Amino acid sequence: MQRDANPNRSGFTLIELLVVIAIIAILASLLLPTLARAKGSAQKAACSSNLHQIGVAWLMYLGDNGDRFPDRRDLKTSLPGGYMPWTTWPTSDPRAGWAPIVLSNVMSAPKIWLCPAIQSGPLVRAQQAHQFGDTNTNTAPVVNYWMWRFDRIDDPVPLDDFWGKTVAQAILQLRVAANPTVGLPAGPTDVELVVDPYFPTTIPAVPDDIKGWSAHLKGRNRLMLDSHVEYFKDLRTR
Repeated sequence: MQRDANPNRSGFTLIELLVVIAIIAILASLLLPTLARAKGSAQKAACSSNLHQIGVAWLMYLGDNGDRFPDRRDLKTSLPGGYMPWTTWPTSDPRAGWAPIVLSNVMSAPKIWLCPAIQSGPLVRAQQAHQFGDTNTNTAPVVNYWMWRFDRIDDPVPLDDFWGKTVAQAILQLRVAANPTVGLPAGPTDVELVVDPYFPTTIPAVPDDIKGWSAHLKGRNRLMLDSHVEYFKDLRTR
């Protein structure tokens, strides 16, 4: 039997196939970083929306409680894992698992407390970036965000923590404390209330697998005390 000798028969030679594969690889190398940046931007926007809604909930809570923050240091110790200052970073415990419980009357959307970038990024397993928002871990929301001004359970309440204080008292005592990290705030617009977790490269004790990582590229979203949300660029993170 003779083989088909049709000169019009189409097909790829090995060289042509390798050229096509090389072109696809080049296109992928050009497109993947763009797609990654687009995904990161979308996650940052979703996180910003979460924080905005948390800010609205805090405004409602403060409005109903004489402009005074709750004193729920008991929740810091009773939630799963309890109060846990780390020997690496952070050396206190800014996890905000207590906050959904306090705000449950004004906001009951569990996913608001999840930063989408943390759920799919290198911090997904970082214990410092996760806390249950209830004692029942089967139904409790998971909280990724930090609240630095509620990071200790000392008695009396430290000058730079807000437990049980009015907003005015909190700002005044921050100025008295002169915490070099916080600075001297002029008002609520300068005070960070809720923030994405971050692990600076300048802290030697931070484990290598999370050192330098933040939820978003080279920085983090943060909710300020006046309820506006901003992106803070931090050169200590990747």
